[in-house]
Formats: sequence, C-alpha cells, structure tokens
Amino acid sequence: MTSILIVEDDPLISAFVQKGLRLHGYATEIADDGLTARQLGMSGAYDLVVLDLGLPDRDGLRVLREIRSAGHTVPVVVLTGLSERDAATCLESGADDYMRKPFHFEELLARVRSRLRTSSGGTSRATVSAGGIQLDLRSRRAWVHGRAVELTSREFALLEAFLRHPDQVLGREQLLSQVWGYAVDPGTNVVNVYVNALRKKLGADVIETVRGVGYRLRPA
Repeated sequence: MTSILIVEDDPLISAFVQKGLRLHGYATEIADDGLTARQLGMSGAYDLVVLDLGLPDRDGLRVLREIRSAGHTVPVVVLTGLSERDAATCLESGADDYMRKPFHFEELLARVRSRLRTSSGGTSRATVSAGGIQLDLRSRRAWVHGRAVELTSREFALLEAFLRHPDQVLGREQLLSQVWGYAVDPGTNVVNVYVNALRKKLGADVIETVRGVGYRLRPA
C-alpha cells in the first residue's frame, strides 16, 4: 500500500485530506508540527509528502529544505496560501508541486497520483525496518532476520505501523485509526487478534503488551 505523510497543523484540514486519501486506498499518517515532519520525512517510510507551510514550530519551507539537503528525494506536494511568486520559491526549494488554499480534494488527488507515477521509477526508499524486521512497501514482502515471512494485507499494515514507531507504545485507538481507518472504537478485539497473529509469525516477544495502554514493538 502506498504511504503518504500529511504535514498539517489544522486538524480539520488534515482529517479531510486523510479521509479522502484513505478512501482511495492510500495509507496515511499525520504530522502536525515541523520537527515531527522533518523526522518522518527523512525516515524513508513514505512514498509522498503533502506539506503545509504554516507550521507552529518551524516554517514548512525550512522543513522541505532540510529534507532535500539530507539527500531525500521523496515527492513533496506543498499546500500554501502564499502568492504565485512565493509558491515559485517552494518549487526552487525542492517541492515537486504545490496547491493554493483553499483547494478541491479531487485536484489534490490528481496531483498526488501524478507525482507518484513520476517517481515510481525513482530511487526513493520504499522499505521500513527496525532490528531484524524489514518490510518492502512496494512489493509487500516481509523478512525477519533475512527469513521471508508471509503476511496478510492487514498484518502487513499493522506491522508497518509498529515499525514506524519502534519502542513506542501505540494505543488501541491509534492502531484502529491508522490500520483499520476507524474514527471510533467499534468495541471488538480485532487489534488483539492481529497482534497475536503477528507474534506467531515474528516471535512471541517481538510485540509487547503494555497493560492498560497499548502495544510496543521490541525488535531484537
């Protein structure tokens, strides 16, 4: 599944973009500040970044320049309320495309698809790894210490969520939102079922239960 990072501090806009992209089959994650955007943008875990320039802690243009200066070629579509002249500065700073606010989602989707097609033969990383676990996001293949492991699509998405946050506790609601797309907890034990399925394939100690909080990936 193609993964897109949405960098936007306005929760209404980020939720709007996330919902639309997920409905069209994209995996998404939201960063609402510049520091997180910089870290995730350099992680190699995403196929494209949608970047708002008006972030609370640092200018989005600075984040873009830092990502490019570090040698990362992930496609970036900038969302901006700036003038055409300032938007041109975004392109000169490394943006692949930009959209003026307010925007129609259909146009954003078309630009996202266009940039993904353009970059499909590029050199940007499409793997996520931690410890001895590695996922290839394009081929949907998984390895544990070099051993190929067969995962269902949902198991793959769940493991991908853990690999993006190694050694961090992920709550049940967070996983339901990221992996299943639920806005509210449906009251099932689906997360526990899939965590147990991953444990059988990866090893019983790889995913730790933090009682009353959630789960944490502890790759060896």
